[in-house]
Amino acid sequence: MAIVSTPSKACTVNPLKMSQPIGGAFAFMGLRGAMPVLHGSQGCTSFGLTLFVRHFKEPVPLQTTAMSEVTTVLGGYENIEQAILNIHNRTKPEIIGICSTGVTETNGDDIDGTIKLIRKKHPQLATFPLVHVSTPDFKDAFQDGWEKTVARIVEMLVRAPTSEVERDPARVNVLPGCHLTPADLDEIRTILEDFGLKPSFLPDLAGSLDGHIPEEFTSTTIGGIGIEEIASMGQSGWTIAIGAQMRRAAEAMQTRTGVPFRLFERLCGLLPSDEFIAFLSEISGRPVPPKYRRQRGQLADAMLDAHFQIGGRKLAIGAEPDLLFDLSSMLHDMGAQVMAAVTTTPSPVLERIRTDEVLIGDLEDLEERARRQNCDLLITHSHGRQPAERLKIPFHRAGFPMFDRIGAGHQLSVGYRGTRDLIFQITNLLIADREENHQPCPDSWRTSTPPLKSGRSYTDASERSIA
Repeated sequence: MAIVSTPSKACTVNPLKMSQPIGGAFAFMGLRGAMPVLHGSQGCTSFGLTLFVRHFKEPVPLQTTAMSEVTTVLGGYENIEQAILNIHNRTKPEIIGICSTGVTETNGDDIDGTIKLIRKKHPQLATFPLVHVSTPDFKDAFQDGWEKTVARIVEMLVRAPTSEVERDPARVNVLPGCHLTPADLDEIRTILEDFGLKPSFLPDLAGSLDGHIPEEFTSTTIGGIGIEEIASMGQSGWTIAIGAQMRRAAEAMQTRTGVPFRLFERLCGLLPSDEFIAFLSEISGRPVPPKYRRQRGQLADAMLDAHFQIGGRKLAIGAEPDLLFDLSSMLHDMGAQVMAAVTTTPSPVLERIRTDEVLIGDLEDLEERARRQNCDLLITHSHGRQPAERLKIPFHRAGFPMFDRIGAGHQLSVGYRGTRDLIFQITNLLIADREENHQPCPDSWRTSTPPLKSGRSYTDASERSIA
């Protein structure tokens, strides 16, 4: 069991943590026709927007209430009202999601009360979906913002089913954590559909941020789950929550609609994938399709091939709690040793990470521990590239943001296929590093021996055996 600790230093150096408001805005981006709004200064929004655009290499909708020094002190009622009216009249969204920031939370703005006054003053907004989430950026982290927002959407937009409405046993709600990519969601959707199930993802980033080019330009999100589909999620037979962060939203769904849920804390690895497939076979009443039996065999073979390279390696990982738990658990199963683990916010899964200590800290903490433990591989988001260079060890990018490589939204790490591909990526990184640094390996074994009568010398073991 790992000990979870917090550093006592006075400031953060090279931050690992992304803020809670952009985590909330990120969740709204998985809704169709949505416009996320940060209630704060323009700088808060522009910083978050830059992160999203650089990560996905796509246009990202994100607006602000543009609080100034004066409005911060006197209150932001007029700013919220003007922002909502402008967005509603000009961009015609299906939903507006409002995430607070540290500026307005410190001032104590009553945003829920403000929204009620705006609805009363403007009848056209009386029934329009306006969802506010309290996400101060002076506490918690990216994962917490996502968690709170999804739970809030469930509480406000999902209709409680009436006695006349029958549940559809083939329909399944999926509540994915923020550590899953659009490619991960597409893979999970394919698996569910292969069992004859009809999934509804909340949020559905695979529809809005998967990198496709829409037929027409829109200033809101270009895909995702619609408001009506969210409202009818209470008619499903099951809810599947992925990641410990989604327990709160799953419990809110069960409380509101009575739909039972099953929580999968991770889907990367052989055993977690087995449990997921077995559960789908159980609730669908169908046997496992042959293609997944074949994929399982491929993953088992990949683990056998790669364990010679990964087994015994010392790893340093910095990520949001659920991603840290997912990656570290899978690599521990491969025989690696997690020697340095740093995360951003408390979580119930941290104590179960297979390491001595998990630190809620920054990338400086991760770098110091990786150097002290003489780690062989660093895993974190793109801000870890400089520590990896100083440590002179290979670097695998994972998490948000990933701005110095393309295809972040298409990285796959769930299920048999995703785990197999991730193992190959990490193994090839280690092999390439070994070759670049001329470390001993079977391909480089050479032994000096006396020359043959013909004047040739033996060049390798195979030649000596033939001779």
